[in-house]
Amino acid sequence: MPYRAPVSELRFVLDHVVGFDRVAATETFAEATPETVDAILTEAGRMCEEVLAPLNRQGDLHPARLENGVVRTSPGFGDGFRAIAEGGWLGMSADPEYGGMGLPIALTMAVNEMMGSACLSLQLNPLMTQGQIEALEAHASDEIRELYIPKLVSGEWCGTMNLTEPQAGSDVGALKSKAVPNGDGSYAVTGQKIYISWGDNDFSENVCHLVLARLPDGVEGTKGISLFMVPKRIPNEDGSLGRANDLKVVSLEHKLGLHGSPTAVMQYDGATGWLIGEPHKGMAAMFTMMNNARLGVGVQGLSVAEAAMQHAIGYALDRKQGRTPKGDGSILDHADVRRMVLSMKADTFAVRALAMDCAVALDMAKATGDAGWRARGAFLTPIAKAFGTDIGIRVAGEGIQVHGGMGFVEETGAAQYLRDVRVTAIYEGTNGIQAMDLVGRKLMDGGAAAFALLDELAEIDHAGLKAAVADLRMLTEWMLEQDMQDRFAGAVAYLNAFARVLGAAYHLRAAGADPDRAGLARFAGGRMLPEALAEMAKARTGAEELYAVSTETIAA
Repeated sequence: MPYRAPVSELRFVLDHVVGFDRVAATETFAEATPETVDAILTEAGRMCEEVLAPLNRQGDLHPARLENGVVRTSPGFGDGFRAIAEGGWLGMSADPEYGGMGLPIALTMAVNEMMGSACLSLQLNPLMTQGQIEALEAHASDEIRELYIPKLVSGEWCGTMNLTEPQAGSDVGALKSKAVPNGDGSYAVTGQKIYISWGDNDFSENVCHLVLARLPDGVEGTKGISLFMVPKRIPNEDGSLGRANDLKVVSLEHKLGLHGSPTAVMQYDGATGWLIGEPHKGMAAMFTMMNNARLGVGVQGLSVAEAAMQHAIGYALDRKQGRTPKGDGSILDHADVRRMVLSMKADTFAVRALAMDCAVALDMAKATGDAGWRARGAFLTPIAKAFGTDIGIRVAGEGIQVHGGMGFVEETGAAQYLRDVRVTAIYEGTNGIQAMDLVGRKLMDGGAAAFALLDELAEIDHAGLKAAVADLRMLTEWMLEQDMQDRFAGAVAYLNAFARVLGAAYHLRAAGADPDRAGLARFAGGRMLPEALAEMAKARTGAEELYAVSTETIAA
C-alpha cells in the first residue's frame, strides 16, 4: 500500500503525550503556534507521500554508483532533494540569521520521520546537513558561519561528517589523519575516512566535509583531535565556488541496504581545510553534530517501523487464508497475525513518543537554559537512539513475518525495510555504546536525571507501571553502586527496561487523552511492560558470568 504520512498521529503525540505546548509557550519558539504546526506537518506530509515515497524502490533497485570519480545518484533523487530544499525542510531549526526557520527540533524530527518513512536513503542526506549546521552554529567562527550555513540551509551545499578510519571505528582516538598549518589560517588535511554517508552527490554544488584530524602537536587519543571544514570545492569570499579541493571518493561500499545512499571511502591528500572550534577540542565540536544525529537516527528507526507497519497492515487486510473467528475474513482476523500487528503498532507509538519527548526536552533546554531540561534530553538521547533503532529492526522483521513467504520475496518490498534499517543500530554509535553511555556518563550525576524521570512516571496512576517504576528505581540505585564493568555488562538490559517503562507510560497518557486508545494501552501493558521485568533481572547479573567462559571455550 502507498505510504500515508501520519500527520494526525504526530500532532496527537505532540499535543497530548509529550507536552509540546510548553515549547510553544516559550519566547524562543513562540512562532510554533498550532496553526503553524498543522501547516508544516500537512505540507511536509504531502511532499513525502507524493514526491519522496515513489523514490524509495528506485533507490533500492538502482543504487548510487561511482563513474570515473563522479558519484551518480539513484533516479529521481536529485528532484527529491530539491523538493526538500525548496520546502525549507533542511533549515527548519537553523538560526534565522542564516536563513533558517528557527523552529523547534521536535518539529524537525517530526518532518524527518515522515521523510525517512518515505525514502530513508535520501533522508540520510538532510540529516547529515542538519547536524553540520548545528555544529557550525555552536563552534565555527563568524566568518565560517556566514559563508557556509546559508548555503547548507538553502540546499545549494550538503554536509557530511568524517570520523571513522580503517583502524579507528568506535575507538575514534586511534585515528591517523593529520592537519598541518598552511601559514595562512588554513590547514592541509591528509588521511583516509571510511563509511562516509553521502560523501558525494551529483545534485548539490558543493559537499562540505567536517573532518576529524590531528594537529602536529596533538596528543594521542581523543584529547588531541581537532575538527576541520574541508569542502569539495573551495569557496571564494563571496560564496562563489573556486577550485576543486585535493580530495576524492575512492570507492562506494556495497551494502546490505540503503542502496540509494552512497557510502564513500574518502581520501584527503593535503586538502585545504579550516579549523572549527578550538585546537584539540574537535571531539566536543563533533559531538554537537553526533548528538543531533543520534536522536535523528533513532527517528530513522521509527520511520522504518511506521512504513513497515503500514505495508504489513495493508497486506494483511487484503490477504485471505484459512478460517478465522470471523469466518472468511482477512488474515488480520487470525489471533497470531493480530498479535504481530498490534505489537508493531504499540512499539511504533512508544518510539514516536520517546523521540518527541527527547526532542521537547532539548527544545526546552535551549529556550530556558534550564539544567534539568538539558539533563533530561541528554539522558533520553541514548535511549531514543538505541531503542528506536532496535524497534525499527524488530517491526521490519515482524512485517516480513506478516507477509509470510511473500515477505521473503523482494517483489513485495517488505524485505527492503529490514535491509535498510539494520545499519541504524550500528552507525552514529552502536546501540551497545549508547547503553554504556547511559549507565556511564549519564549516571555521573549520581542518577539525578534518572530519578527525576522516575519521579514523574511514578505519578501515573497505574499499579503495574508503579511497580515497574519502583523496580527500575532500585535497579538504578544498584547500578550506581557497581564498578563500571558490571554496569556495562547490564547496560543494554538497563536501557531496554527504561524504554519499556517509558513506553507503557506514554500509552497510558494517550489513553487518558483518548479513550479509543485504551485497548492498545492495555495490550502494551500486558505484552510489552513485562519485558521490562525480564530486562531488569538481566541487568543485575554483572560481568562475572561473561568472563567465566574462557576465550578458548568461546573459540572452540
